[in-house]
Amino acid sequence: MTAQVTVGLDGSQESFAAAGWAGREAVRREVPLRLIHVEEWPSTPEVPTAYARTSADQAEGILRDAVERARKEHPDLEVVTEQTRGLAAEELAAAANEADLLVLGSRGLGGILGYVIGSVSLAVAGAAHRPVVLVRAETERVHPPHSGIVVGVDIYHPCEPLLSFAFEEAARSGLPLCFLHSWTLPASYGYAAMVDPEIGAELGSEVTARLDDLLKPWRKTYPGVEVVAKAVVGSGAFQLVEASRSAELVIVGRRGRKVPVGPHLGHVAHAVIHHSPAPVAVVPLV
Repeated sequence: MTAQVTVGLDGSQESFAAAGWAGREAVRREVPLRLIHVEEWPSTPEVPTAYARTSADQAEGILRDAVERARKEHPDLEVVTEQTRGLAAEELAAAANEADLLVLGSRGLGGILGYVIGSVSLAVAGAAHRPVVLVRAETERVHPPHSGIVVGVDIYHPCEPLLSFAFEEAARSGLPLCFLHSWTLPASYGYAAMVDPEIGAELGSEVTARLDDLLKPWRKTYPGVEVVAKAVVGSGAFQLVEASRSAELVIVGRRGRKVPVGPHLGHVAHAVIHHSPAPVAVVPLV
């Protein structure tokens, strides 16, 4: 692995927004910015020479524009470029595994083609062994961010890589952290919970205490980071999407699972990637 922030470019508004976000992140991390363009190479080798030349010229133009923007915003930032051919998802996943962080553009559900299973960004986020950040076009943001970094956390499963990434990001950026864990009353409590609301309050206090215990050692390690922890009732996906509307960054975890075809993202991460207007960092947990 090389100490660098890598961004995949395809010439879209979303990918240039990703390059802007990645440049600021590279400056904070004090590492080079690597710009990569993958030409989706056909399976058949019989490609007209004129097509290959035009495609290469377009790639050079995209990279040149991105380099100019990055150096204009960050004159002292080291910027390197790379052109490659192959299956975009595979090439970018490999690039992610070689870097501290990979940043890609995300069209969300509002895009012309939608942001569906099988798209390059989603496939990479589900397969990479390193964190991947997905960034929307700047024009897609309705409300300016003001609430810092939002992190979805599961207190019942190990999530050290997620916590480490979140606290390090907050320490570098100076932004506050808000950890959200969602919970619901077990169905077995049904009628009893309606008769005695204290039952729900007691369980909520227990969940909050477990969340605080999980974060306690990290708070000691990063005393300068402002931390808020909330145990909220309801759907985790809904709560994170709502919180994302005012967030600078949303961080979610991804657990490795064996599925018959392709990579797998949990339903919470999937929903946040689809609907969050804020950049979304997907952190592999294994």
